[in-house]
Formats: sequence, structure tokens, C-alpha cells
Amino acid sequence: MAQLTVQIVTPDGLVYDHHASYVSVRTLDGEMGILPRHENMIAVLAVDEVKVKRIDDKDHVNWIAVNGGVIEIANDMITIVADSAERARDIDISRAERAKLRAERAIEEAQDKRLTKNVVLRLLCNVLLTVLMSEIDYKKK
Repeated sequence: MAQLTVQIVTPDGLVYDHHASYVSVRTLDGEMGILPRHENMIAVLAVDEVKVKRIDDKDHVNWIAVNGGVIEIANDMITIVADSAERARDIDISRAERAKLRAERAIEEAQDKRLTKNVVLRLLCNVLLTVLMSEIDYKKK
């Protein structure tokens, strides 16, 4: 029976290394299912999960969260290189929730800064418009 070899690598080392019958990933172009004898290719991954159906048990599925990265498929060998990757079983829920809160705060602060920047730009535009209008009025006199 044909099989895939799946390896997921981060700067910290090898995160995942197993044989599979099927792998599902999300690329920037959309969802992609990979079976043995898949065409060789390289694609950019979205921040999402990788689903791996293990060859040793049809009902056994591994889930790995990846922070984007690149997937290479070559001769039934799948190599994923990502900045970070974590198996579902290894995710620390409380740490993930704290990271989510930090990210939400960072988004709010970025939006506040953008809003402040937009307000300043509008005020500046109004000042410039007022100056221009006063110059036009001055020239009319």
C-alpha cells in the first residue's frame, strides 16, 4: 500500500515525523488534500491546522497547528517548514488563551493608533483646507 511520509520542521527542530495515508492542509490558494503519488509541488501555507491520517490506524488522525510556512511534496515525502508548529495534544490551553488575549490587546492598540492617526490626519487636512480657503479669500480682496 502506498503511503506518505510527513515531516514538520520548525527552527526548534522536528515537530512531527510519521507515515500517513492522507494529509490535508490549507494553502494561500485554499484547502488541499494530499494522497500518495501526489504531484510534486511547493506551496505557501496559511496559518491553520494540518490534518494527518496515520497509516498505522485508519481511524487515527493527528492535528498539528502551523503558523504558516511552506509545504514541499516530492515523491510521497511531505515536508512542512514553519516558524512554529504544535501538535494538538501538546497545546497548553491556558498559555494559548493568554496569547489570544495579548493578541487581541495588540489589535485594539493598533486600531486605536490608526484611529488616532486618522483623526490627526483629518485635523491636519481641515487646517490646510482652512488655510487655503483663507488665502483664496485674501487674494479675492
